Amino acid sequence: MSIISIIGTGNMAKAIGTLAVAGGNTVEVIGRDQTKAADLAKELGGSATTGEFGAVPAGDIVIVALLYANVVPVVAQYGDALAGKVVVDISNPFNATADGLAIPDDTSVAQEVAKVAPASASVVKAFNTIFGVVLAQGRPLDVFMAGDDARAKAGVATLIESLGLRPLDVGDLRMAHWLEGTGLVMMGLARHGVGNFDFALGAAVPR
Repeated sequence: MSIISIIGTGNMAKAIGTLAVAGGNTVEVIGRDQTKAADLAKELGGSATTGEFGAVPAGDIVIVALLYANVVPVVAQYGDALAGKVVVDISNPFNATADGLAIPDDTSVAQEVAKVAPASASVVKAFNTIFGVVLAQGRPLDVFMAGDDARAKAGVATLIESLGLRPLDVGDLRMAHWLEGTGLVMMGLARHGVGNFDFALGAAVPR
């Protein structure tokens, strides 16, 4: 099993952390608010611990579970502390009304993360196409992911499988823009076609 660090203490951090602990992984929770991080680690139970914000994360896989506007600044702040790590961006850069993306058409949060991360770090986009409320239910789900480093994606795929989920590779990091667009489509479905957030997207093979 993996050693993972989660930067963030919100709903997605809790959902991923809960499944990770249940899957036998070692989880380190990191937050600017040490009390919140400690509370979440205690709630996760198992081998969950807390780490110091800005220090070298214990995990080889570092999941950045923050609002999109904070992701790039935090990765830049960490700097060389992320050297050699696999950095997983799970954010969705929605505009204020969540009916458009708050980034240019030729990039993604994950691609911007790759620009500020150490050269030896690998960036993977994943988990942004699953609502936290659904992930927390522990259902079998498909997790779409994108990245340039095959070995990094293989490690993230192994982690995803340990959570009881199915990893599906959509291609290189340029595809992260389209994964973020898929997150926007899900918001439209939640508001209109489905009418709630209790659903997930997946890939099915007709038989």
